[in-house]
Amino acid sequence: MVHIWDRLGTQLLARVSGPMKFRLVLQPCMAAFFAIRSGLADAKTGKSPYFWTMVSDPNERAELLKDGWKSVGKVFILAIVLDVIYQIIELRFVYVGEAIIVAFILAILPYLIFRGLVTRIARRRISAQVPAKKPV
Repeated sequence: MVHIWDRLGTQLLARVSGPMKFRLVLQPCMAAFFAIRSGLADAKTGKSPYFWTMVSDPNERAELLKDGWKSVGKVFILAIVLDVIYQIIELRFVYVGEAIIVAFILAILPYLIFRGLVTRIARRRISAQVPAKKPV
C-alpha cells in the first residue's frame, strides 16, 4: 500500500515538469473564470457563499451541486481527458484514480475556493455602495 502512495506522489509531482504542463495553469484559470462569474451572480441575488451553503444546508445541496456542475463540469471533464492523454504519452498506462485526483485539483478545488471568496467580496462591495436610509 505504501508503494501506491509513493507512486501517486511521484507521478503527481512529475506532471509539473512533464509534457502538457500548460494545463496546470490554464485549467485553474478557466475554473476561476466560471467561479468568478457565478460568485458575482450569487452576490447580486443575495445568496450565501457556495461551498459553505452546500456543506451546511442539506436542503439546497442538490440544487447547488447541479449549478456548480453546470458551471465547472466541462472544465472537469477536460481536465480528465488531458490527464489521460498525458498518462498515455508519459506513462504508457492510464491510472483513472490519478486522473480524477488531478481533475479535482485543477478544476473543482479552484472553483470552490474562488466562488465563495468572490461572493463574499462582492457582497461587501454591494452593501458598501448602498446608502443607508435616514430615519424620518
